[in-house]
Amino acid sequence: MKKFFKVVVARWLARTPIGLAILGLGWLLGRRRKERAQSEGERGGRGRNRLQGQGRRGGPRR
Repeated sequence: MKKFFKVVVARWLARTPIGLAILGLGWLLGRRRKERAQSEGERGGRGRNRLQGQGRRGGPRR
């Protein structure tokens, strides 16, 4: 059902130039997200949070 909904929305958006731009932007963002998820999977998970061990404002803890 989800794939069918995606196809219907894509066809509806593809009718106009603005809709095509939105579809292109969504495609680029989705591709980046997939690449990022794949590279994290190769590294062995999400790893440590980069803000872990830091204070509220991003600086080192006192």
